[in-house]
Amino acid sequence: MGCPRVGQIKSGRPVLNALISRAIILSIMTIQLPKRNFNGYIFDCDGTLADSMPVHLLAWNQALAKSGKFFPKELFYHWGGRTTTHVVECLNDKFGWNLNVSATAKEKESRYLELVVQVQPIAVAVELVHALHGTAPLAIASGGSRKMIMATLETLGLVQFFDTIVCAEDYQHGKPAPDPFLEAARRMGVPPEDCLVFEDSPTGVAAAKAAGMDFVIIPTEKN
Repeated sequence: MGCPRVGQIKSGRPVLNALISRAIILSIMTIQLPKRNFNGYIFDCDGTLADSMPVHLLAWNQALAKSGKFFPKELFYHWGGRTTTHVVECLNDKFGWNLNVSATAKEKESRYLELVVQVQPIAVAVELVHALHGTAPLAIASGGSRKMIMATLETLGLVQFFDTIVCAEDYQHGKPAPDPFLEAARRMGVPPEDCLVFEDSPTGVAAAKAAGMDFVIIPTEKN
């Protein structure tokens, strides 16, 4: 008997139906790696290794509440992978706001650090880290600040698995520019074409493509 399609199982209760559908969606999520060897593996952090995006959204809206602003959820996920300061700039541009970029970014990051203990791992990605560790260099390439990324990795107990960690302070142009991934490859001493990227967002995938790297999308309920 084949696996039922989402929507085929019904309980008569809307809430339970939603839980059943979510369980089926999660159960059919699979990762298919390219059928070739790579000499380096690069992971995004937020949304790829760490189920941190809801926590980041909460931190954003706590920070913005001081000025009576609100960050819409769909827009937040659409902009995933951008640096904190770039997000503030984009919010100003999109809504005609006049947020102080530096102060708002600092406030948001402070809120996130207070909430980071709520972050949970994304199991399939963490399993990949454990499986790949020791076979080739592993790197993080993130749009987050070093303070935030280190706090997230420490919360998940993953810091020791990575040979290099590239954060927003380490490059000039953030995703979708290729800079974060190219810097990670440079630090690992691996040519870009020999690296495999693990990402969850369209912004991150665009950056991997621009870097000339193969990529794997980590499946989440958002993508």
